[in-house]
Formats: sequence, structure tokens, C-alpha cells
Amino acid sequence: MAGGGDAAAHQTSANMAGMSHPIDLPVARASGDRLRPLRYAWRVPQLVLHGLIAVPLALFALNPLLARLRVGRSTLDKFMIRWWSGRLLRIFGFRIRRFGTPLPGAVLYVANHISWLDIELMHSQRPVHFVAKSEIAGWPFVGWLASRAGTIFHRRGNADSLNLVMATVVERLRAGEPVGVFPEGGSGHGDKIGTFHARIFQTALDAEVAVQPVALRYGRDGRQDPGVPFGRKESFFANFLRVLGNPRMDAEVHFLEPVAAAPEARRRMAEESRTRIVAVLGYGND
Repeated sequence: MAGGGDAAAHQTSANMAGMSHPIDLPVARASGDRLRPLRYAWRVPQLVLHGLIAVPLALFALNPLLARLRVGRSTLDKFMIRWWSGRLLRIFGFRIRRFGTPLPGAVLYVANHISWLDIELMHSQRPVHFVAKSEIAGWPFVGWLASRAGTIFHRRGNADSLNLVMATVVERLRAGEPVGVFPEGGSGHGDKIGTFHARIFQTALDAEVAVQPVALRYGRDGRQDPGVPFGRKESFFANFLRVLGNPRMDAEVHFLEPVAAAPEARRRMAEESRTRIVAVLGYGND
């Protein structure tokens, strides 16, 4: 599951070339893919079986009475979340490739945001309490698992919700739990990385924990595939079905060097985190 190094992912010109497609191209590509029906024939039964078997197992494992049972170096609930998420990604045709090592203990992970798959990719390496938009709670499979995994849901544009989210993040971090956030505030089309909002970095300062940037990418040969992010006005269900039929590709997760705390300048922490992610993925917002 792990392999390579961060240097292998630095392919600036290739990434920029791969991102020159219009954002509605993935839908056109999907309709012209002759092998897509065969992939559905192979993956849909696996997905159904995964749901029939994994959901009862997860309900069993996430029961508060059993969740803390030890499984090797982990607990049963965290083991099941990693297994469920990793298996889901493999059913969708992804080969998981990890670069670097996630920090242990309480840490604020900050990642670029491409797809609803991002949470599952992170969970496949380490179960994390994610901050995510409230709409995800209603998504099939993903919303259910996210809720059971302790996702902190935020109603975007609601100041009261943001204040509650900030307080909850600090509480989880002080309790020794890792938290993951997407500082861009929303998912993009995989061709640029937006500004990292600095306010969420205050939670790491308040809880006195490390900040670790994480770079995510889905594609081949170190290039982001434009067929993974949401297309223009594409619904979750439409994207779910389209990605399920995509060709096999890599799902990369790069755990980068922690960003030093800067109590006097959380904006500096946000910019440094974004800079390190851009250095790996090879594209920014130009």
C-alpha cells in the first residue's frame, strides 16, 4: 500500500497538460468508453456484496461495547473503517499508493479537495474525524460511513455552524483524536488548488497539535485524471456511477512534512501548507 517517494510525484508540466480539458469532457469520455459496460458488470456485484457484508460488519464493529477491542496495534472500529474504505476504493478500480507517513496521535490533517473519494482515501490509511459539508450525511454508503466514523458536519455559509465546528475540532484534538479538513472550503475540478482559508488552522494552535499537509491525486503516471472530479452541475449519484465505470488508476495520498506553528500568523501556516501540496501535485491556481 505504501511505496515510492514524494519526488516521484513532481511532474509540473505533465500535470498542467493533463488539466487542459474542459470540465464537461469526462461525461463525453464516459459515453464513448466501450469497456465501461464490462467494468460495471464486474464491479457492481462486488459493490452490492460489499454493502451486504460490510454494513452489518461495520454496525457490529462500531458498537460502543465492541469498538475498543484490540486488533493488532489498532482497535476494532478503526480497523473496520480502514478496511471498509480501502475495499471500496479497490472496487472502484483504484490502486492505493501512499507516500510518507501520517503523524500519530492528535494531528490536524489539511488536504486539497478533489472528490467525495478523498475521505475514503484518507480513511484507508488512518481513520480521521473529518470536517465535511452537511450534504454528505445524506449520500448513500459514503454518508452513512462518514457519520459512523465521527465526521463533523458543517452547514456552509452558517456562522453559528462554523463556530460549533471549530469548538468541536478543538475538543476532538484535545482528546487525542486526529481531525482532517479541506481548507479550500469545497472540491475543485482537479486542475487547480484554491486559497486555503486560515481560520481553521486556529484549532491546531488552540489544541497545541501539529499540522500535517496531505496531497491527494487520482490518475496515472503522476497526472490527475479529469474523469474523477465532479463535472459541471453533476450530482453525487451521477459522479458515483461514472467513477465506478472508469478505467483503473492510482489513488495517491502523500503525507508531507508538518508545518511549524505560527501563533502570530495562521495565514502563514495556511499558505505554507498549500505551497507544500502544490509542490507535490505540480499545479496551483494559475
